[in-house]
Amino acid sequence: MGIPSVSKSKTTRYLLLAACLVLLVPDLARAQTALLNVSYDPTRELYRDINTRFAALWHAQGHEAVTIKTSNGGSGAQARAVIDGLQADVVTLGLGGDIDAIAKHGLLSPDWQTRLPYNATPYTSTIVFLVRKGNPKGLHDWADLVKPGVSVVTPNPKTSGGARWNYLAAWIWALHQPGGNEATAQAFLTKLYGHVPVLDSGARGATNTFVQRGIGDVLLAWEDEALLASKDLGAGRFDVVYPSISVTAEPPVAVVDSVAAKHGTQKLAEAYLRFLFTREGQEFGAKHYFRPQDKAVAAKYAANFPTLRTYDIATLGGWKVVQPKHFGDGGLFDHIYQPGK
Repeated sequence: MGIPSVSKSKTTRYLLLAACLVLLVPDLARAQTALLNVSYDPTRELYRDINTRFAALWHAQGHEAVTIKTSNGGSGAQARAVIDGLQADVVTLGLGGDIDAIAKHGLLSPDWQTRLPYNATPYTSTIVFLVRKGNPKGLHDWADLVKPGVSVVTPNPKTSGGARWNYLAAWIWALHQPGGNEATAQAFLTKLYGHVPVLDSGARGATNTFVQRGIGDVLLAWEDEALLASKDLGAGRFDVVYPSISVTAEPPVAVVDSVAAKHGTQKLAEAYLRFLFTREGQEFGAKHYFRPQDKAVAAKYAANFPTLRTYDIATLGGWKVVQPKHFGDGGLFDHIYQPGK
C-alpha cells in the first residue's frame, strides 16, 4: 500500500500549525520560569500572599509568567538543606547566622547583608509568651516560667531560628537582672529548659504542639506567630503576654547567587526581594503581624505592636560570636539542655 497523498490545503494547515508551535516555544519556556524561596517556619501565610501578588505584578510589567514556591521549615535545618543542595533562588531565614553559613559554602556573596536596605531585613519581630485564655498560671515575665508546675513549649535551637531567638531573649533578660552575669544566665536557662517537655524542630511545629495538641502552659514564640495563633488559629482561646525584656528578632533575606545564576533568575530574584521593602510589601508584613521597617507603615499599624524593651544581636557580639558560643557543637546549649539528667 502506498503512502496516502495529502492535499495542498491540508499541507498548508500543517505548516501553519508547525510554525505556530515554533513561535510558542519561547512562551512555553517562559511560562515555566520558577522561583524557589526557602524560608523559615512562621512565614507560610505571609509568602503565600506575597508570592501571588508579586507574580501578578511581574507579569503585568511585561515579564514572563512566573511560579513562586516557598519551602518552610526550621531556619537552621533550611540553611543546611540549601548547603546540601536544595536549589533555593532566594532564602528568607530566621536569622543572619543561617545565611552566613550558606555564604561560607560559597553559594552567595559574603556581603549579602549590604545589598538590601535595613541590613537585608524587611521586617523585625520579637519573642513573646502565648498562654491559654485568662493566663491561668499567672505568667507575666521570664521568672514565672521556672515556677513549679509550669510547662514551657519551645522548639530546638539546633534546627530552629525562632528557638535561638527564644533562648537569647531569656539569656538577655537574665543578664539584665540585678547581679546578672553569664553564670547566672546559664543557671537560669538550665532551669528554664528543665521545664520544656519536648523540643519540636521548628516554630510552627511548636505552635501546633501548644495550640492543637494542648501541651504546655506557655509557648515561647515569635510575636507574629503568637498573634496569628491568638487572632486566627485559635481565636478566643489564647492570650499574648509581653515580658519585661525581650530581643529584637531580625529575619533577613538574600539571593542565593550561585543558584540564581544557574537558573537564569538573578533579575527576578532581586526584584522579588526588593518588593518586600516597598510600601506594598511592608503592608503585607504588617498584616501578617511582622513589624514593618517603613516608618509610615509602622505608624499605621502601631496599635498591633506594643512597645517593649528589647536588645539586638549586636549587643551579644553578633551571630559570628553567638552561634558557636551558644549553639555550636559543645556550646552552652549542649551543656544547658541534657534531657534525662
